[in-house]
Amino acid sequence: MKALIERIQAEGQNLGSGILKIDSLLNHQLYPDLMMEMGKEMARMFSGVQIDRILTAEISGIAPSLMAGYVMNVPVVYARKLKPITMSGPVFLETAPSHTKGGEVNLLVSAEFLHAGENVLIIDDFLASGKTLLALARMVKSAKSNLVGVGVVVEKTFEGGRDLMLKSGYNNIPIHALATIVSMDNGKIVLKEE
Repeated sequence: MKALIERIQAEGQNLGSGILKIDSLLNHQLYPDLMMEMGKEMARMFSGVQIDRILTAEISGIAPSLMAGYVMNVPVVYARKLKPITMSGPVFLETAPSHTKGGEVNLLVSAEFLHAGENVLIIDDFLASGKTLLALARMVKSAKSNLVGVGVVVEKTFEGGRDLMLKSGYNNIPIHALATIVSMDNGKIVLKEE
């Protein structure tokens, strides 16, 4: 997605250890027009797929998921990191390592928001190691829903997340990224051209 790639080139910062800071456009500050364009592009990429619900992780996956959900006219469910007192009844709980926070984070979704037999699209901010996406995929499987695709804003190919997804049995679903980073060596951010 050209507008996103240009913004990453202009505003992205390589913090080392594979950490990309794009707080000015996704992880802290948001531009609604850019988010809407991301949502439209996600909807276009998955236009041939029947989708009943979008699943994402709190917090940076919410904005692009919400815009895609708006365009696709489907509900968006996000996995919470902390269980609020209002979340009662059965929950799907998975853990995933956090690249930016260090350690493991919990991901919780109330069972009332993932239904058996539904087609679920996962959207998140990054595909890096793939472990957060795998945790969300396990939730979909636990709910007896159908994972029909994965969409991410940014994929860092050098961290092997796509390969992990494929090796974990998700080689029959489409995986799309709006921007793809192929290297972050020597303080640079090298993006795959569209």
